[in-house]
Amino acid sequence: MKKFIFLLLTVFGLGIQGQTYRFIYELQYKSDSTNDHLDKINLVLDVNPKEVKFYEYDYLKADSINRVNGNYEYVYGGRFESVKRARNSFKNQIYELIGEDMYSYPAEDKMIWKLSNETKNFGGYSLQKATTHFGGRDWTAWFTKDINISEGPYKFCGLPGMIFQLEDSKSNFIFTLIKSKNLKETYDTVGFIETFFGRKPLEISEKVRTKKRLEMYNDPLIEMRKSFKENSGGQMIVMGTKITNIEQFKDLTQRIQEYFKKNNNPIDLDKAVRY
Repeated sequence: MKKFIFLLLTVFGLGIQGQTYRFIYELQYKSDSTNDHLDKINLVLDVNPKEVKFYEYDYLKADSINRVNGNYEYVYGGRFESVKRARNSFKNQIYELIGEDMYSYPAEDKMIWKLSNETKNFGGYSLQKATTHFGGRDWTAWFTKDINISEGPYKFCGLPGMIFQLEDSKSNFIFTLIKSKNLKETYDTVGFIETFFGRKPLEISEKVRTKKRLEMYNDPLIEMRKSFKENSGGQMIVMGTKITNIEQFKDLTQRIQEYFKKNNNPIDLDKAVRY
């Protein structure tokens, strides 16, 4: 905890303009809302001079490898959408991986916060409570006015200070700020956001995004099945199963569809695809 406090004091005590503030959040989440098991993942919030970017930490790892090698051979497929927006704005640009393709679409995600007088201490900071209903869930945020940045994880922003903790009422998603630092210059994310490892995301609408999700659900192994037909007699292993007959794809498709149904618990619950 002392290290965490020191990092924050270092970042914000300097008051340097024109730099990027990087915040690392730990997210505990339930892929299956009927199961109490919580998975963990680290996510990055880069607060740049004019815009904000939110993405999985493992994208940074992949980008580092590709920069050393000078190519885009190392590809990481994220579990959560990446988000980009202007600072202090509810107009987001979403980057979502569907199958093997990255899609991008705009989203208006305005949220109305209700401030509480309740406070608590965390890492040497005084946090204030705020609540909102967003994305089909009720959320509680703890923020500090000591850091004059009205941002937070994912799409959450608009409070008079930095969000340290965020949790929905059923504890499906629990965000906790665990680390921060400042960067001397804005980190270039062109390798994994503006392009998906060299491939430009396909621009669509939210309506088309739902259609693409349903298409993937209805036939998740279409490309593998095509490849099997074209390379008859070759070896192919899907989900640990050696494919020797094209009829096997029927059972595998059903198993994948059951997985999609079971793990259909997005942060924006009101945008969950009805499989």
